Amino acid sequence: MAELTPIVLCLSRSGYDTARRVANALNAPLHGREGRVEGADAYFPNALDHVRMLFQAGHPVVGICAAGILIRAVAPVLADKRTEPPLICIPDDGSTVIPLLGGHHGANRLAKTIAETLQSHAAITTAGDVALGIALDEPPAGWRLKNPEDAKAVMAAMLSGQKPVIEGENIWGLESGEGPVRLITSENQVESDGQSLVYHPQHHVLGLGCARGCSFDELWTLVGDTLAKANIAPETIACVTSLDLKADEPAIIQVAIKLNVPFRIFDAARLEQETPRLATPSDVVFAEVGCHGVSEGSALAAAGPDATLRIVKQKTANATCALSRAPQPIVDMPGRSRGKLSIVGIGPGQHSWRTPEASQLIAQAEELVGYGLYIDILGPLAAGKTRSDFPLGGEEDRCRYALEQAGKGKNVALICSGDAGIYAMGALVFELLDRGPDALGVSDAARRIEVVSAPGVSALQGAAARAGAPLGHDFCAISLSDLLTPREDIIKRLKAAAEGDFVIAFYNPVSKRRRTLLAEARDILLQHRPADTPVMLASSLGRPEEHVRYRKLSELEVDEVDMLTVVLVGSSHSKLAQLGEGPRMYTPRGYARKIDGDLS
Repeated sequence: MAELTPIVLCLSRSGYDTARRVANALNAPLHGREGRVEGADAYFPNALDHVRMLFQAGHPVVGICAAGILIRAVAPVLADKRTEPPLICIPDDGSTVIPLLGGHHGANRLAKTIAETLQSHAAITTAGDVALGIALDEPPAGWRLKNPEDAKAVMAAMLSGQKPVIEGENIWGLESGEGPVRLITSENQVESDGQSLVYHPQHHVLGLGCARGCSFDELWTLVGDTLAKANIAPETIACVTSLDLKADEPAIIQVAIKLNVPFRIFDAARLEQETPRLATPSDVVFAEVGCHGVSEGSALAAAGPDATLRIVKQKTANATCALSRAPQPIVDMPGRSRGKLSIVGIGPGQHSWRTPEASQLIAQAEELVGYGLYIDILGPLAAGKTRSDFPLGGEEDRCRYALEQAGKGKNVALICSGDAGIYAMGALVFELLDRGPDALGVSDAARRIEVVSAPGVSALQGAAARAGAPLGHDFCAISLSDLLTPREDIIKRLKAAAEGDFVIAFYNPVSKRRRTLLAEARDILLQHRPADTPVMLASSLGRPEEHVRYRKLSELEVDEVDMLTVVLVGSSHSKLAQLGEGPRMYTPRGYARKIDGDLS
């Protein structure tokens, strides 16, 4: 996963000049505290909430503020130092730069860069950096540490005075000693012994091709045989590559995942340019896909113009594999990614109800697509990103556009309120993918992308939490919009739910045009449950204008409901209790019967 852009935070006017200098140097957005800072790129109302949200989303955070603010913000969510992003504190005057977290995840390096910009001091506290000027578990770009689990022991030995034996290229500039610890650089497979750290330069690119539906086992065996033939370690692979027609081939995707490297793709025209360098050009392949070689061509294209074929095309019944080598470790990845669409549910509104996974997917996205109001709700998390707003009623255009943008290799997030799979865009995305281009679906390129869905807090969950526990027993959800569902089907479902005595969550209860179905639903329900059945009306959940009220079923009026209202109608067993905090609606599960011994 690519590192996210740092976010610079400024909490006061006195720190603005320092914050702006840092933001400009890092080409990073500047987020300012509302009412206290002017000239920021985005604004936030609460520093603790904002820092925590950015940190959980994976953004490196550089705060121009007191260290205690940042510490208090992230303390509740600290979990794994190996994955947490850098967190850096700088006082208003820029006199020192303090990496608080993520020292071995880029924070020390980032702090030094900022200190150079401010002509100040980076207060590095990581033992290896202080004593030796290096972080053994953070090798230079283009290098990969095979056994990071041994870094702590090796560093401890070096801090105690042992000088390591340097075997291979000296990428740290250290003086070689007598050991027993060793720092080894090699392209070959090297077994670690607990006292050595093994670093592999990522010179190589693995080009793959296969027949549709090729098994992972067949392809992975071919890859293993190819690496063994070249006598190189898997960690020297910088990326896996192929033709764009193979972007959705499960076996190739799984190889990239297992090697923990990017998967890059090229179109046939680009691979055809590599024909003069191919060792085994094929007219048969050209007739099928438009280029004379997939595995060799993609391996060379990704490794650059000075690359050579280390291993020419190797074949099995259903797969091909080739290995190229670049003169220098590969840092920039040519070609494009497969493309990704994240279908993200952001909950009812407030960011504290948005899952960390949703925030991470939004932070990673290059482009945000959705109804404009939903993107606006994201606030500063959306700042600086390309956004494509679509109106209500443009749902199919919205989803098709998001899919096609991802088909170009972009990382796109489709923003939905609530849970994207509940009365939102999730189902439509998969419907378009399932239709295919011949049935008003999407292009073949769009159908090859990666699609992920992030769950969100649904409106019915948010309303239920505000009420108490009205969904404590069996319940259902029914949309009262007849725009996409025939009215007779809605009536049939209403009658079934009424007879079944379900608690019911009504979505889309009314609109400017639709004013009758909610009243009909009320009348149908009154035939099967008491007139004083509690009903909750929850409007604009999680937003400043949130409004919750309760009614008896017989007193439910259409005019006090709008499209932003969720209507929860209790079953015949639901209760509205007057408690110290106010009215609480709940539906008993039947535990009293269990306690009384009535249940076997």
